[in-house]
Amino acid sequence: MPEEDVEQRLKAYEGRPAAVAGLAKDPVDAAMIRHWCEALGDTNPAYAGPDAIVPPAMLQVWTMGGLSGNSARTDAYEQLLSLLDELGCTAVVATDSEQEYVRPLRLGERVAFDSVIESVSGRKSTKLGWGYFVTTRTDVRGEDGELAGTHRFRILKYTPVESRPADTPAADSQAVDTPRRPRPVVNRDNSPFWQGIRDHRLLIQRCTRCTTLRLPWIPGCVECGSPDWDTVEADGEGTVYSYVVMHHPPFPAFDPPYAVALIQLAEGVRLVSNVIGVPYDKVRIGTPVTLEFHEYDEELTLPVFRAGEEPA
Repeated sequence: MPEEDVEQRLKAYEGRPAAVAGLAKDPVDAAMIRHWCEALGDTNPAYAGPDAIVPPAMLQVWTMGGLSGNSARTDAYEQLLSLLDELGCTAVVATDSEQEYVRPLRLGERVAFDSVIESVSGRKSTKLGWGYFVTTRTDVRGEDGELAGTHRFRILKYTPVESRPADTPAADSQAVDTPRRPRPVVNRDNSPFWQGIRDHRLLIQRCTRCTTLRLPWIPGCVECGSPDWDTVEADGEGTVYSYVVMHHPPFPAFDPPYAVALIQLAEGVRLVSNVIGVPYDKVRIGTPVTLEFHEYDEELTLPVFRAGEEPA
């Protein structure tokens, strides 16, 4: 089938419902907000007390149904996925999501939400293989029917390398037998951080109003709410604050077992990374580490931490 005919068929699904509209299973409640804020270390007073508002980033929380599910996919969305399967795009990976906030939700509100297929891209060549990006948009509304925010979720339906027809060129001319490490998601909020990593500099955000440091990078200060910031460069010293040893599942480009550590930097912020220089079973809480930069390929540089002597 000519590509223009394929794209026309796919585009016909744009604007059609992706999931059955529904109501949140539970009203907005203080306990859920408290758990969220404690997990993220967010002490903004606007999120506590009888007049609390909901942290904007919790928008999706109120639409999630838990293990029992919430709203079912529509026939239109199932048909779209089936069509992509027929085209050979049998693999799927979530690529990114974005949210827009219109007004804050408040305690006691029970939100309503509906989801549509917002867009289907043309055929794209990616590192994973060729395929199509499908974006769904979920509108979240308060009890008054007023829009509170919008959540967009994007997936890539693609043709796996092993099932790609022999006459279809690979998306990347490099050897496909060597698994590549996943790429970080770079966006407008964190791109200076990743540019710093490429330059072998670990940059920490600093609020220019209250001087609070933050890592990972986020758009605003969790202490005073200011959107203004500059950066300080980490000196590279730290300790292992916590760690886990990954045995299963085995991911391509990773060789389990290996240790994933939460590093407490000397500046006071923390960063998830790998510990090198010692076997995975020798990593310990409190082990001093020093920052290094590992270039995995011509595109990917990541910060890692070399272990020093174990604490006494």
